[in-house]
Amino acid sequence: MHINWSHYLALNESSILDFSQHVLLVFVDALPATMPFHTSLENKLKRSQSTLKDIEEKPVSLELADGALISMVQLKTAQSVFEQQTLLRQALKPLLAERPTRLAMAVYGQAIDSVAKLAAYVALVNAQNLPALKRDAKLAGLKDICIFGIDALPWMTEVEATAAANTLCRTLTLTPPNQQTPKLYRERLQALASEQNWQYAEWNVEQLKAMGAGAFVAVAQGSEPQDAAIVKLSYRHAQASKTLALVGKGICFDTGGHNLKSSKYMQGMHQDMNGSAVAVSILQAISTQQLPVNVDCWLALAQNHIGPNAYKQNDVVTALNGMTIEIVHTDAEGRMVLADTLTLASREKPDAILDFATLTGSMQTALGTRMSGIIANSQALASQVAEAGIVSGERVVVFPYAEDYDSELDSEIADIKQCTMESDADHIIAARFLGKFLEGNISWCHVDLSSYAHKDGLGAVASEVNGFGVALTLQWLKTFLAE
Repeated sequence: MHINWSHYLALNESSILDFSQHVLLVFVDALPATMPFHTSLENKLKRSQSTLKDIEEKPVSLELADGALISMVQLKTAQSVFEQQTLLRQALKPLLAERPTRLAMAVYGQAIDSVAKLAAYVALVNAQNLPALKRDAKLAGLKDICIFGIDALPWMTEVEATAAANTLCRTLTLTPPNQQTPKLYRERLQALASEQNWQYAEWNVEQLKAMGAGAFVAVAQGSEPQDAAIVKLSYRHAQASKTLALVGKGICFDTGGHNLKSSKYMQGMHQDMNGSAVAVSILQAISTQQLPVNVDCWLALAQNHIGPNAYKQNDVVTALNGMTIEIVHTDAEGRMVLADTLTLASREKPDAILDFATLTGSMQTALGTRMSGIIANSQALASQVAEAGIVSGERVVVFPYAEDYDSELDSEIADIKQCTMESDADHIIAARFLGKFLEGNISWCHVDLSSYAHKDGLGAVASEVNGFGVALTLQWLKTFLAE
């Protein structure tokens, strides 16, 4: 992704239209006394029997006689970032629908630097091409953005890196399952590692069996070919003083195994690898910006299929850390592959671990698809991630990591049950299960991605699959590095 950026402090209609026929005007708090394109706006309001007050509630678009398309939106500094993102996304929709190569944006009012940054991100992230396999697919081609009303763009690199990472996350998540088996996914990651100069390592099923990673192997053994693996991507920076571990669930297709999903709930299960896509995409943004932190990205890549060798209810398997697990439900495969992956990640003693997974239906029951839930073994870390959610517009809710939930996982024949047959509080129970496989005293936060997909888009992003978790973590990383 490369955009030619420019900016001008002066604001006038002719300069804006000279740059582009697609224009976004953003007014922060009060509308200016001498509003650009005011004659056209007055005519539009008169025709639609509206008033200037209506601009506060929803964007207004104008088509000028010369063919230019203007979209106007008013933001309030009292609004949350999520609310501002939503309005900007709505305002940009008619502009980006025409797939412009150039886009002009003008910002008026208070806090214009932060609003300009937000508008630039919303524009850029929604102008990117996602997987399009139709013969007549029409691709976007935004190349130039000019922002009027500000005198500097110090955030260009950050905005581009975050938008590119979000796009990578959505692209990986949307790739059809026949084009992204664990084998094909690993090949894609190897190519990305080569491009980004990351270290690449992987452990295949046979190696994991030999290591004793029985939780991961239990899920992987039902699939043919045996192409599952745990992949580790590593980024190093000479000035880094901290190491972060990112862990992602990468179930490339989830049938539910012996506890087979119905067709309704199996639809879209190629997206069950979204957690791994989030982790890889965060790593890309960190690497692109050359941020001073060491990162290990651990990806649990497998499929959950049904077959003669598939694991089944009441099996007992032994995880990498030696803990025996009684299998209760084969569709709770995510916590199984993450268990051994978390053990591997924690053994390298990072300063913090964040894991990402489309893990439980109960989290979506609790929150719907507008927010995601987090559970952490550190109240300080949970608070930091929740605050990052507010600042980034990717909102999260903190759920308790309470020890008394462990009684739900008591097994008569093994050290622990995989889950329960009830769905009540499964998001908390799953986190308590995962926590058993961390070794050492490491701050850890589990992100259950209930809002990775939301119809009609969410916050800054217009597509249903929205890349949730990338901007959230990059915002949190600022706090992590400042400590």
